[in-house]
Amino acid sequence: MLSAVPVFVALAGLVSTVSGHACMWHNSMYGFNVTDNTFSYDNRPQVPLYNMDFDQWWMHGHKDYPPNAGDFLELPAGGKINAEISCDKGATSWYTSSQGGDVGFGSDFACPGAQPSAIHATGIDDVKGCALAIAYQSDVNALKPEDFVIFSVNQTCVWYLNTEFEVPKLPACPEEGCHCAWFWIHSIDSGSEQIYMNAYKCKVTGDVGSQPLGQPALPRRCGADPDNGRANATPGNCTVGAKWPMYWYQKEGNNMFEGTYEAPYYNDLYGFSNGAQHDVFYDGTIASQASFTVTTPASAPTTHVSVVTSSAAAATSNVAASNPKPASSSNPEPASSSKPEPASSSAAEATSSSASATVTCRKRSNKKKRDAKAKRSHARHLSGHHH
Repeated sequence: MLSAVPVFVALAGLVSTVSGHACMWHNSMYGFNVTDNTFSYDNRPQVPLYNMDFDQWWMHGHKDYPPNAGDFLELPAGGKINAEISCDKGATSWYTSSQGGDVGFGSDFACPGAQPSAIHATGIDDVKGCALAIAYQSDVNALKPEDFVIFSVNQTCVWYLNTEFEVPKLPACPEEGCHCAWFWIHSIDSGSEQIYMNAYKCKVTGDVGSQPLGQPALPRRCGADPDNGRANATPGNCTVGAKWPMYWYQKEGNNMFEGTYEAPYYNDLYGFSNGAQHDVFYDGTIASQASFTVTTPASAPTTHVSVVTSSAAAATSNVAASNPKPASSSNPEPASSSKPEPASSSAAEATSSSASATVTCRKRSNKKKRDAKAKRSHARHLSGHHH
């Protein structure tokens, strides 16, 4: 199961892991052991999805590479999980099945040894959040994009290797389990127009709830958006209740049609609060027309799980059974002992066999952005109308 305790990241002094992409690693993942040689193109789980046919981007094209029987992502109802998000499986507790083996640096940065640009951000203030979704459908061949509902968001994602997700009091899955998915859309300032999606077999554990999820609706652009001339949020334009994931910038199957420089994000810009999505049990609707009010539990969501590093412990164990004090959501910076320290530019140029990437992201041109903004009319999301 996915551990709720921090991971001891083993030190590997001479090996650098650099990749411009990331994913949430767990053995319940479809495509968990896919390498850059499995497909005719680099389709490792951490590679981004851009301008692809449906069968290529849906479940990352890994539907035929299921996890082993009995491997589930376990979601404690009303609890929390610690997810390991990294550019390289070798930096996580799953390193034994990585192409390049253990490449951990004793850092809680998602891409140890790399610059922040490896996770498409200029710094932690530029990260845009990622999300977990669940579908109460056991048959992968019957699973559809509209079956997924976002149930948890972490707005400091992708940044920390150990990233905490709160789980609302979800109902139990069918006997054969549910399907879950991890979604990420990064900042437009440091990369290309891409989405990230990975699928998992999952099940809800513990004191499960009895209330079914609501009928999801499309998220709506409603937060403060100064880059597009909207200094203030328009909360009445938010979608409240259950929300679908955002499928964007593919050849087919999109449900979001924002332009190149109006990427949709899993944060307040699209009405996603940090932590468990406690409105997931209500049918999705526009906030100004909603007939329900959602009460959020008083405990503030945490943003990541502090990592404990020890070269001595790393030699014998990869998982620690300690109880760290998580950081407050209002103070997402880790303690100095665990604060990610991106490598120098010279170190960032090095690669390991398990982190080499064939997909590159072009840098943004400010001039191109200004020209595009001058020419376009705001999408219906920006004007308060949806497609």
